[in-house]
Amino acid sequence: MGKKGNNGRSIARGPNETMRIIVTLITGTVFGFFVGVSFIMLAMSKQFPSSFATQALIQDAWSSVMGLNTSITNQFQLNGTTKIWATTNPRGAERLPPGIVASESDLYLRKLVGKPSEDLTIRPKYLVTFTVGIKQKTNIDAAVKKFSENFTILLFHYDGRTTEWDEFEWSKRAIHVSAQKQTKWWYAKRFLHPDIVAQYDYIFIWDEDLGVENFNAEEYIRLVKKHGLEISQPALQQNGKIIWQMTRRRDDQEVHKETEEKAGYCTEPHVPPCAAFLEIMAPVYSRNAWRCVWYMIQNDLVHGWGLDFSMRRCVEPAHEKMGVVDAQWVVHQSVPSLGDQGEAQNGTTAWRAVRLRCRQEWTTFHNRLKSAEKRYYNNLGMDLPVSKSRYYG
Repeated sequence: MGKKGNNGRSIARGPNETMRIIVTLITGTVFGFFVGVSFIMLAMSKQFPSSFATQALIQDAWSSVMGLNTSITNQFQLNGTTKIWATTNPRGAERLPPGIVASESDLYLRKLVGKPSEDLTIRPKYLVTFTVGIKQKTNIDAAVKKFSENFTILLFHYDGRTTEWDEFEWSKRAIHVSAQKQTKWWYAKRFLHPDIVAQYDYIFIWDEDLGVENFNAEEYIRLVKKHGLEISQPALQQNGKIIWQMTRRRDDQEVHKETEEKAGYCTEPHVPPCAAFLEIMAPVYSRNAWRCVWYMIQNDLVHGWGLDFSMRRCVEPAHEKMGVVDAQWVVHQSVPSLGDQGEAQNGTTAWRAVRLRCRQEWTTFHNRLKSAEKRYYNNLGMDLPVSKSRYYG
């Protein structure tokens, strides 16, 4: 209704005047909102004038309000110059433009001359590592020859002797890393970061004392892919004592994923050592599985004891994606060469001192893992699930 004037007559407003009032109200509200946000941002910037992270956070907030896309790079003003803060970059590289960041690398050998695009005539799809001493030179020569040019060869030398390997033609194309008296898990933790080996579909991390007469690497890869194995190993042919039934070769099938053990060994059918279990002498990991297992390896525990019972945590369902390849088998020759690199302690031989450290590491690793998992569930306000507390490996 129109408003009455002094003379008692109604004064009707036209539609244009009503629209002007509405527009004015909306404009005033929006302007007041942005003024308020600006005061908040100004106060924050004065309170934290030297923090890149805070400035980036402020810029994110302002850009979000303005409807700008900040998913790639945040640019903000600092001391009168435009800076980059790319939150999508790896940690530590936020100041770089994303287009220059290479978050992953490889172990491909490069030329010193010519065009980088012409460096490689073939890009190996797989990686095989051996931790070696010169005493096993002949055995490693035989093993390496089982791997085609699709494999990058990486030798970890625990005895410091590398030049003697030059007699082999393949050694000149291999990568050699030397650190005295270290184990393959020490090397793996420091030289096989998942972002470094990301170009390889499968990573073999093998001991030096494996007999490979009945092994072919390309056929092994084919079977692993066929059966969907993320973590695997070749079967062990009977050669003296085999500790675990899971890794014993069966001659009636290509792959097996479960076994029967001694009474009381397996509380459930799909837990180690009856399933989801492999040994650590000749494991093979898919790219994704290795990314998880690498993080599980402890910096100060070098023998790897305990990993065999725990690698199942890195694939799901583990009893289907972990298995032993029977059609491609090896012989574990049980040469205690690394044990001879130990030091006698408290009246024990060098070999026994190494074995004692192995057992101690097994206990330490399991205790750490159990404590970490219990702490995780407690933080969620939950008890450790019965399935985990019943059996811990």
